[in-house]
Amino acid sequence: MIGKLNGTVDSVGEDEAVIDVNGVGYLVHAGARTLARLEAGAMVALHIETYVREDQLKLFGFLSETDRAWFVRLQSVQGVGAKHALSMLDVVSVAEIESAAALGDSSTFERAKGVGAKLAQRISTELKGKVPPPGRSLGGGAGGLNAALGTAPAAGEVMSGARDAALSALINLGYGESDARRAVAQISRDLGGEAGEGALIKGALKELARS
Repeated sequence: MIGKLNGTVDSVGEDEAVIDVNGVGYLVHAGARTLARLEAGAMVALHIETYVREDQLKLFGFLSETDRAWFVRLQSVQGVGAKHALSMLDVVSVAEIESAAALGDSSTFERAKGVGAKLAQRISTELKGKVPPPGRSLGGGAGGLNAALGTAPAAGEVMSGARDAALSALINLGYGESDARRAVAQISRDLGGEAGEGALIKGALKELARS
């Protein structure tokens, strides 16, 4: 199985790219958000989910291990396939997905192409209360990819780090993980993508005191 590819972008298509790794071109399927950050001739590191079927082998590539892990988690919901999962990751950041899962908000998932109200409700119901997927410990992560691309971390990546830090702080204060995760998700949504760790903790403490 292939878990990660480090190489040069050979070409970028509508829903796939060819990554040259030591002279071997790997055809990698990806969402529009991932493909938009790839440029022919540039070095790149992609986290890979390998699908093996009787008549085909497909590689799905992602900018971060967190995206790949959520790609797999979303497909654990009945009726959600690879296209649905990629579509959701194209229009909804991982931070928003985590918030929607914690709060049981189906409207967030409805924003994805091909995801109707019924399926969105099933996704929010099945994901609610579940801990986000841990992902693989491959090293590098989003930071390694950003270094390879020569770009700054995306806003969603920064926000996710602040959320994780706030959640850890609340758990260390003695709050249950489920309640803490829900409170951080609510405050994160209320304050928007500019909220830092301190603001999230302060807001979440107030939210927990009201519940």
